[in-house]
Amino acid sequence: MLKYKSTIKARSFLYLEMKKASNLHLQGLSIDEINQKALEDNIFLLNTENRIKEIASTIEDRMRALDEFLIKKIAQGNLETSKQITLYSILKTDRLFFEFMQEVYRDKYLLMDYIITNKDFGIFFQKKAEQSQRVASWEDYTYYKLGQVYKRILVEAGYARKNKTNIEITRPIMEKDIMDHLKDRGDHIYLQAMLGEM
Repeated sequence: MLKYKSTIKARSFLYLEMKKASNLHLQGLSIDEINQKALEDNIFLLNTENRIKEIASTIEDRMRALDEFLIKKIAQGNLETSKQITLYSILKTDRLFFEFMQEVYRDKYLLMDYIITNKDFGIFFQKKAEQSQRVASWEDYTYYKLGQVYKRILVEAGYARKNKTNIEITRPIMEKDIMDHLKDRGDHIYLQAMLGEM
């Protein structure tokens, strides 16, 4: 099982980077070659060597969570589908964000309570801190930053819209072939988190 981590606070959605990497993969580059190209040629146009390494590593992890069908959908699918698969790659590689989607986003959707408040984030992180010493060791600022990044990811992915200081859930429509494919991969639990299903 993946360990809890807070690195997403500096890495966010990275949709354009995932799209670029997916296109390079379709042109015949392996994930290792894309990572090398990112490090050597700064294909993601970043300012510092540390940032280049950080983002290249994150894109590599997220790409490895996908198969050829899903990578092709990021590169060639419509904007909504492409963003949904990018979100799925984050769920597959970030345990805490996945649990937020499963325990807060999905529950809110099922209860038809479509507003996610700062208090909801606070309760979620408090609960995780009680369950995990690792999460409990983080500073309050880390929880705050994670909450901000989670909101931004959901808005950028088309899963929420800003509503003053809160966000409002906007459930997207997913293409049937994507849903079927994720089920065939044994990833129904991720579909539940993304679509607010039972």
